[in-house]
Amino acid sequence: MARTRANDYDDKRRAILDRSAELFAEHGYDRASMSKIAEACGVSKANLYHYYKDKEELLFDVIRFHLEELLGVVEAADRPELEAGPRLKELIAALLEAYRDADAQHNVQINGLRLLPTERQAELKAMERDLVRIFSDAVAGIAPQLKGTKLLKPVTMSLFGMINWHYLWFKNNGDVTRSDYAEIVAQLIVDGTRNLHVEQFGTLQRASAAE
Repeated sequence: MARTRANDYDDKRRAILDRSAELFAEHGYDRASMSKIAEACGVSKANLYHYYKDKEELLFDVIRFHLEELLGVVEAADRPELEAGPRLKELIAALLEAYRDADAQHNVQINGLRLLPTERQAELKAMERDLVRIFSDAVAGIAPQLKGTKLLKPVTMSLFGMINWHYLWFKNNGDVTRSDYAEIVAQLIVDGTRNLHVEQFGTLQRASAAE
């Protein structure tokens, strides 16, 4: 007879994922054994295996849950009907807020995804592309001359660079608030792309001609 799930199964599984993310971020995936994870979670190793059969599944779900939350927050915040500047700022602010208290999960996403098998990486990378697509569309609204050009991707990824690595220096009680930083990043993109044209980059032009 199949074992029934406890009413708090999902809550316990999420607690295991959160604690695992902290261990992976602090000690590295390789050094965070299932025994250490079970001990940190306050459960027996046998009980941990009731939720996850191995570390790979844990790593995959840490990243998957994190990306699902980011996508949900960003999709809810996206308002294409807004003017381009306010739309981009709201998206940035929403993503920065979603990162609050999720430094460990974010660290694991950045550093741990490559450790998964190719097929599992592909599923997670598809979710990352969905995030990039939303922001890329907003950037194209800021700089219409980049739409359909090879410059749109590097500009969009530069935007993510400013957002994704903020956790290394940002302090919740610091002088700069999340809203302040959203304004800073949005303004850098607005001002920085104003006079940006693909014609300035000979390499991109040659690549386009060769295709």
